[in-house]
Amino acid sequence: MDTRERASWGAEYRSGRYEDDPPVGFVDDIVQAAQSLPPEAEGLYVGCGNGRNFLPLRAAGLNLMGLDISEVALASLAGRSPADAPRLFHGGVTDLPGDRMFDLVIGIQVFQHGDRATAHAHLRAALGRVRVGGLFCVRVNAVGTDIHPEHDVFEEASDGGLTVRYLQGSKAGLDIHFFSLPELMALLPDEFAPVLAPRIHRTQRASKDLGQWSQWEAIYRRTA
Repeated sequence: MDTRERASWGAEYRSGRYEDDPPVGFVDDIVQAAQSLPPEAEGLYVGCGNGRNFLPLRAAGLNLMGLDISEVALASLAGRSPADAPRLFHGGVTDLPGDRMFDLVIGIQVFQHGDRATAHAHLRAALGRVRVGGLFCVRVNAVGTDIHPEHDVFEEASDGGLTVRYLQGSKAGLDIHFFSLPELMALLPDEFAPVLAPRIHRTQRASKDLGQWSQWEAIYRRTA
């Protein structure tokens, strides 16, 4: 994320965003899939934020390290769960030691930030941290979303993926990518086999006039 995104998310976390929100339903799928991993399995949550999904995953017994570019989010999470403070790392995937690998890598609504190239690079970097036999769990924006608020579409690819720059709201000035299914599938190397094949999850916004928000959810295992 660039400085604008850091500042935007810092403001959001200072306002208490997500603190009282329940975890997304995808968390249950991750917990179930992780039961196939050895007891000593180590996990990485990319974009753990202030703990909306991280804390329920930890409560379910997963050994996770939390990674986020927002110091505000990490400070909030450490305050909510002091015991997890040593598990939190400030930075992005590429800031981790080059040889650091994990049995479980999770990214929920994080790989969509930036333009197409940035989003793709972020997702590939996370895939590169999965050990053989490990799981990659991803949830990202999907095309077909009723995009709101006002925005400009400035990237459209032949595979259906697109990127917008928001003109209003909390994300004003920020670029957010929306993945097509062919685009997402093409990013997953052959050595990753589906545990939970990509599915669409739609959330109706509070005001029906604003439509719905769609995300792809998928879990893959690295087989080689």
